[in-house]
Amino acid sequence: MSDSDSDDWSEEWIPYSQRAEWADVVPLAQDDGERPIVAIAYSPKFREVFDYFRAIIAHKEKSPRALELTADALQLNPANYTVWQYRRDILRALGSDLYEELDYLEEVIRDNAKNYQVWHHRRVIVEMLNNPSKELELTEVALERDNKNYHAWQHRQWAIKAFDLYENELTFVDRLIAEDIRNNSAWNQRFFVLKHFGLTPEVVQREIQYTMNRIRVVKNNESAWNYLGGILRHGDHGTVNRNVEVISFCEELYASGVRSPYLLAFLIDLYKEQCLQQTNEADAEVLSKKVYNLCSDMSKNHDVVRRKYWQYVADQLKLKLSEK
Repeated sequence: MSDSDSDDWSEEWIPYSQRAEWADVVPLAQDDGERPIVAIAYSPKFREVFDYFRAIIAHKEKSPRALELTADALQLNPANYTVWQYRRDILRALGSDLYEELDYLEEVIRDNAKNYQVWHHRRVIVEMLNNPSKELELTEVALERDNKNYHAWQHRQWAIKAFDLYENELTFVDRLIAEDIRNNSAWNQRFFVLKHFGLTPEVVQREIQYTMNRIRVVKNNESAWNYLGGILRHGDHGTVNRNVEVISFCEELYASGVRSPYLLAFLIDLYKEQCLQQTNEADAEVLSKKVYNLCSDMSKNHDVVRRKYWQYVADQLKLKLSEK
């Protein structure tokens, strides 16, 4: 909730200046200087809450009422790092029930799922408790609302890595990819999990089959093509051109009339690598022509926005071949 959402006093909310238990505190106004260049039009509620917040910081007060005040301040500005940090200081000083804090954070995250400070605070509390039991469920709920929420994915990866929660993650990722085959975040999570367990030749071969099957379903899926290239480069000495099955798969797609720019880009990389590794001049010439034709097709028809890039790719190959 932002300042603009709370411009007026509500019937339930009592200003701090009218609360008897806060009578001993003198609010500390923000000092913007005599002639601020751009004066921010804070609402009365926003101004009052933060004036009192500045006052308790100045007096280093860490009390239950100060904790309550931080909740009001965060409702008005949930991205304020200083308020979150001071709230943590208060929680430590009071020895507060941190499980109650996790419950509070679930509510805050529900309305602020893309707020870095909220997730950071959550991480610190989980670390203090040394208990990640709610984190996978929490992030799953956040991802159901937005399956590409970067902060939720980042928090999930942190929890999995910090507390070794890898066991069932591949099943979770499979479900997300089945629901949305273009979910790049889910493909990235799949690679994250497999790297932990180890990309053995057997795993690489399994993943190649898995990815090709999904490309057959949706051929113009950038996420799957990127994943396929990443798996091959990780499993085969940094190249994509040594797996005969993948080469045949790509060439068959092309021969059948598929002109996905991701397929063409994959073939360009594949043929370019083969060409530069080729010792037979005639074979190298055949491969280089394939690269030039595909680059031309990309620049004129399938990826016109990046036409200069594809021209550059072709020119760089010509340069490297001239230097051999």
